Amino acid sequence: MLNRHRRSAGVTLVELIVALVIIGVALAGMVAVYTATTRSSTDPVIVQQMEAIADNMMEEILMKPFARQPGMPVPAAADRASYNTLSDYDGYGGKLQGIRDVEGNQIPGLERYNVAVSVKPTALTNVPDGDALRIVVTVTVTGSSTDPSLPKPIVLTGWRTNPS
Repeated sequence: MLNRHRRSAGVTLVELIVALVIIGVALAGMVAVYTATTRSSTDPVIVQQMEAIADNMMEEILMKPFARQPGMPVPAAADRASYNTLSDYDGYGGKLQGIRDVEGNQIPGLERYNVAVSVKPTALTNVPDGDALRIVVTVTVTGSSTDPSLPKPIVLTGWRTNPS
């Protein structure tokens, strides 16, 4: 005898449509989350540029002598080319807009970035008082305080001791 109620293999049209609707809704949700995340994320190129600026400034500062030698002139505050010691950099960049080269010329393409430097005496274990400096280089991008899509400031901290 033949079985009259034999079920055929495969899916019905209704099952196929329901499956496509579920997959479509899931994909739409994933695309919405991806779009929102991409919009609110920080541009990695901006972060890399900020890190490079901070790193270059810190390297320039740390290459200077710890203390002023006899006969060294005291440079003007804005004349970075004549900075002779670490302490000369204290307060640099606070009122400048954009990144500048050593001669004070604004570097094209870096107008939206700002750098500020602080060089202060600090106490370190087993180092005599006055023989240690803490250097803080802070790089910001214009508008980062109001635009959440822009990165937060990059802060590099370094220490330098008097080698003598």
